Amino acid sequence: MDSTQQLGARYRVEGATAAQQEAVDVLARQFLLSDERLGEIIKEFRRRMEAGLASDGTMLKMVPSYVVWRPTGEETGAYFAIDLGGTNLRVMRVTLEGNGRATLLHQKFALPEEAKTRTLFDFIAQCVETFLDDHNMRPAATDPHLSFGFTFSYPIDQTSINSGTLIHWTKGLDVPGCVGRDVVRLLEDALLRLGLRVKVAAVVSDTVSTLLSAAYSDPAAQIGVIFGTGTNAAYYEDVTSLAKWKGADPASGEMVVSMEWGAFDSHELATLPFTPHDIKLDRKSLNPREQAYEKMISGMYLGEIARNIVLWLADQRLLLDGRSSTILNAMWALDTSYLSSAAVDDSPDLSAIRQVIEKTLNVPDSTLVDRRIFKIVAILVGERAARLSAVGLVATLTKRAEMLNRPITVAIDGSMYEHYPGFDRIMAETASHFIPESQFKNIRFSLARDGSGIGAGVIAMLATQHQ
Repeated sequence: MDSTQQLGARYRVEGATAAQQEAVDVLARQFLLSDERLGEIIKEFRRRMEAGLASDGTMLKMVPSYVVWRPTGEETGAYFAIDLGGTNLRVMRVTLEGNGRATLLHQKFALPEEAKTRTLFDFIAQCVETFLDDHNMRPAATDPHLSFGFTFSYPIDQTSINSGTLIHWTKGLDVPGCVGRDVVRLLEDALLRLGLRVKVAAVVSDTVSTLLSAAYSDPAAQIGVIFGTGTNAAYYEDVTSLAKWKGADPASGEMVVSMEWGAFDSHELATLPFTPHDIKLDRKSLNPREQAYEKMISGMYLGEIARNIVLWLADQRLLLDGRSSTILNAMWALDTSYLSSAAVDDSPDLSAIRQVIEKTLNVPDSTLVDRRIFKIVAILVGERAARLSAVGLVATLTKRAEMLNRPITVAIDGSMYEHYPGFDRIMAETASHFIPESQFKNIRFSLARDGSGIGAGVIAMLATQHQ
């Protein structure tokens, strides 16, 4: 049955007034997407992929990663990595043990506000120094440099395996003086200021790292995806399809492409199913009209979409008796993790939702009807994200449809895929509607924990071996 026709019992709010139910029905019609609608978006997504493979300056950057190798899984040795995400930084030593096995020694550092807005690369260098000193690994002045893989989860224009200029910041970072500059040079300069004998052997996106981590243990790995604070994907592309590639064709005949798919529909805002609540979020974000796809499916944004809906309902006196609070009125006050809790709260009085509304958001005296509506909001926002996430997967899988005739692994990392209730199931079910069953049965969706860290070590190994 078409999803937009499934308003039925699931979206009926017991005890609601006619006006409350009508508002919920409006939301359901906005957020439930039919297969026909998704098919139109997939078609446009594929068109944008082809444009990005053909030339630079397009909506989907389709960045050549310069990773042209596949690991065998039998490589051994210890390699270092830096993994910069949206909220945390990890420094680690990756030990490749052969037979597709790897172990990590790592330290995690929360990104302070100062690093997000001013001192990012000096902060990273200080964390590297702390890790090396804490584990007695700091090289002496006469020792060779340590080679690091650098997982940099922001759009760059890659110019070699170990250089790339920042296109723009995403995921809440806004460090001035970095756009248009080589992020490897910025980091190595900061490391040099601390006297550290460290070189960056490779800079890659988190999705490229996730893919290579999976490929070390699974030769069928073809796509790496992040569904977390932000989103992106990378896949092995036939180099003959990468028309904008100007270098010599690699012996392997293929190259990993970092799609930067979070930017799909940016600037135009014409293809994705924007609601007033999405538009409000976009207008008030640090990067209006950018990262449009990311803003509909990623953990950084879903809570804010839901907060906008809650305020829209409250402003009409259809929720919380029209009340709000200083906390609820603040952007980003409703974390996506609270939606996860709300979506699965089956207690008789919806006590987890009551905790969120009355304690976390400081809006007193919610009614059971308020909580039932809140739960539906959480379900609608999360399920739309999962179904839209399938759009990018289907477009990428069908780009090299010949590979679907044999086993293929899609390695996925990130908090949305791992923790958001039903996200993985809904995403896979939706994808199955657009790929023939004979081919879909060959696809394995695999959770790739620590993929961005292990993969950076794998790539540092490959880059070092092929220098």
